[in-house]
Amino acid sequence: MILSIVNNKGGVGKTTSAVSLAAAFAATKRRTLLIDLDAQGSASLSLGIARADLSPSSAEVILEGLPIASAIRPSLVEHLAILPGGMTLASADLALSDVKGRETVLKAALGPIRSAYDLVILDCPPSLGLLTVNALTASDFFIIPLTPDYLALEGLVNLMEAVERIRAGIGKVAELLGILLTLCDYRLNATNEIIAMIRGHYGRKVFKTEIRGSVRLKEAPSFGKTIFDFAPHSSGADGYSKLAKEILKAI
Repeated sequence: MILSIVNNKGGVGKTTSAVSLAAAFAATKRRTLLIDLDAQGSASLSLGIARADLSPSSAEVILEGLPIASAIRPSLVEHLAILPGGMTLASADLALSDVKGRETVLKAALGPIRSAYDLVILDCPPSLGLLTVNALTASDFFIIPLTPDYLALEGLVNLMEAVERIRAGIGKVAELLGILLTLCDYRLNATNEIIAMIRGHYGRKVFKTEIRGSVRLKEAPSFGKTIFDFAPHSSGADGYSKLAKEILKAI
């Protein structure tokens, strides 16, 4: 299964969710690949890869035709491999603009190695540019991380409409697997009100699991560790472990 983590808004826990889910799947001994499609390389840095060591990356695979197997490397997490991101991805829209079949470059690149993994997680950039379109085209499902605040809720409506426009324009793209509520601060009355609103409107499209705001989740990347290695007994580790189980049941 190929799963994209998508939101055109930053600061919603997208990369944290991608890295933590990939690690949670790997913990079940499933062969897992994390693909970093962000120019910032945040998912790669979160797994302890130094910025100087990001190349070869997904940029070379997507923009230069490098065979994907040449750029994938093992991580420090057992059963988890990574295809790093890199700054060259920042110019992906321009570089792909004149490429024939530009929306399916990643899908074609994944073909030779897809059977080597049980799960592939794509960490998308915070935009709906060609990299995210490539991810949606290559994936079976996508997840939308969403913080429970009013502005994020408005952004969700726009995001869902944009995905439908992409679907109408290029045909088959990933199906929504679920909306993931992240950075939940239950001390705020507004949080509970908005969560109730989201669940009331989207129903079963919202995962049962909710991810609490967590200092440990924020700290883990600076140590190059997943939440399971950095703080295995934290609420963040518990939340993403439960989410992984919920996803595996859903698919």
